[in-house]
Amino acid sequence: MPEHEPVADGNDQETSRPIGLVVAGILLVAIAVVVLTRDDKPADNPGPENPAKTAGGFHDIAAESGLTFRMGFLPDESGTTFKINLYDHGCGVSVADYNGDGHEDVLFLNQLGPNALYRNKGDGTFEDVTEATGVALPDRVCVGGTFADIDNDGDQDLYITSTRGGNVFYENQGEGKLVDATKRAGLEHVGHSQTAVFFDYDNDGLLDLYLVHTADWTLDELNPNSDTFIGKGGDGFDGVIQSPKEFNILYRNRGDGTFEDVTEATGLKGRGWSSDVAVFDYDSDGDLDLLVSCMFGRAQLYRNDKGSFKDVTLATLGRSSWGGMGVKVFDAHNDSQLDILIVDMHSDMWMGLDLDHGSLTFAQQSAGKKYDSVFGPMMQQDASLADTEKKWSDTLNFKNGDVLFGNAFYRSTGKGLFTECSGDVGLETWWPWGIAVGDFDNDGFQDVFLASGMGFPFYYWPNRLMMNKGDGTFANQEDSQGIEPPIRGIYHDEKIQDRDSTRSSRCAATADFDGDGRIEIITNNFNDTPYYFKNRFPASNYVALRLQGTRSNRDAIGARATVRIGEESMLRMVHSAGGYLAQSSRTLHFGLGKRAAIDRIEIEWPSGIRQVIENPTINQLHNVIEPDKAEPNSQPAK
Repeated sequence: MPEHEPVADGNDQETSRPIGLVVAGILLVAIAVVVLTRDDKPADNPGPENPAKTAGGFHDIAAESGLTFRMGFLPDESGTTFKINLYDHGCGVSVADYNGDGHEDVLFLNQLGPNALYRNKGDGTFEDVTEATGVALPDRVCVGGTFADIDNDGDQDLYITSTRGGNVFYENQGEGKLVDATKRAGLEHVGHSQTAVFFDYDNDGLLDLYLVHTADWTLDELNPNSDTFIGKGGDGFDGVIQSPKEFNILYRNRGDGTFEDVTEATGLKGRGWSSDVAVFDYDSDGDLDLLVSCMFGRAQLYRNDKGSFKDVTLATLGRSSWGGMGVKVFDAHNDSQLDILIVDMHSDMWMGLDLDHGSLTFAQQSAGKKYDSVFGPMMQQDASLADTEKKWSDTLNFKNGDVLFGNAFYRSTGKGLFTECSGDVGLETWWPWGIAVGDFDNDGFQDVFLASGMGFPFYYWPNRLMMNKGDGTFANQEDSQGIEPPIRGIYHDEKIQDRDSTRSSRCAATADFDGDGRIEIITNNFNDTPYYFKNRFPASNYVALRLQGTRSNRDAIGARATVRIGEESMLRMVHSAGGYLAQSSRTLHFGLGKRAAIDRIEIEWPSGIRQVIENPTINQLHNVIEPDKAEPNSQPAK
């Protein structure tokens, strides 16, 4: 994997003066975080006037597009004072057409301060409509937001999760009027919630809700400076992982605007410490299965058998990421099979980065490697760490033989079987949180963006743009394609404790915001304003589909579309939320490169109906409505 030099001004960060910050109570010497400061401030980064930044690839236009939101952190938790707890995980970003005008809008969730909903004006610039819609919720620590049409009435409802503030369900009354219907819907829940995904688990045409949780990692004591619950972790990682686990909830949609808890009956309680969910039919048996990533321990792949779920992880995937965050499924090889990517941030936290002042170099050299232990090379230097790792595995209820320490990429070999090959395809990276997938250069192969980094008090670590080489392997191109370095520099304008504070991202979503046939990337950044990466790759052929279910759920979540061009195929699936605290556009986008025509598009609807569109027009968005019955011949796009 190509080495990346995360610098802002062409100087070598290895010459910086490192300052070690030992995190109290965590193995004292072996586990710590590191702060790197500079004697010289980074020079201004290239701006919009620089042809090298505007000729192709991406360019951050958040400020000029009207996205003025800033994610606020909790100063006494993961802000000015860094403590080991989940407050440093940040907040989410969601994309949906909330008001039904045909343009993709953006919701940013906030930790300290109000959320922000931005209406797309139709040209990829935005207007703040938070106050008008009532989704600010400034009184709680918000985490993630998911839009879905739960009543099949043609507009997008919204569910927002929080940390002990109470989750909120908004029913859309039409034209973007959102009304709090949490109590009436039976969706009141207070806990340490993460991602919420909507999908039709029982194939009745109604979207059900799966809500995942971590653990009770906060104290009952309120911080007087922020009126938020103080996080555990002041005594180190042990204090966090001993927190009582919280378990996931599956709510069945009754069809009358209310939901019922069917978790126990379906077997989807989970193992605690859940972080993200991918919904897909991994075994092609006609119903939707679930893959749940786990922050500390192994993931869980649940096979759906007519509404009853069974954990088949070890038999199907084998080992999975120990510190998993985001999870995404996509066809990386154009073989009509859905592959799986889980990114692992937490395994990278315990490598003893403070012990060697060349720790940045170590991180760069280790970014493409996996180790056999959560402590990596430190196990060779301190045998007592084996006892610590055993204690952690006992506390968190996992076996080392069930996990791997790093990202996991599972290539589908068909018939519900997978092979893990993250190292071989170039998808082992450092400090990743969120995943966003799209064919960014419209060459016909799906690429990957990884929201990465830690922020203060850690050194700067870049986001990754992993471009598909056309054979299912990936190359880092964040430097050459305008993602890195940030146009505003690697440091925030404001220092923390008289030290430079590095920028970092937590999650990312994708959409064609301006309708030009190219996919943009938008992030929510920790203690910062977002990135909005305008796509400036050279124009290429494409086709896009916006699906509307009739017998299936109206959002068509779970539908699969395959483009056929000669012997070549490209598979896309309609997803709910996913990738870590993120929701991307549900419009299916196929880059075509120089391919001048499509033979046909085959659509598999969740209802089981199969639809064929012969010779669709390229370079446009097609609105496709599910037919009443399967049509063996062509079905025109509208």
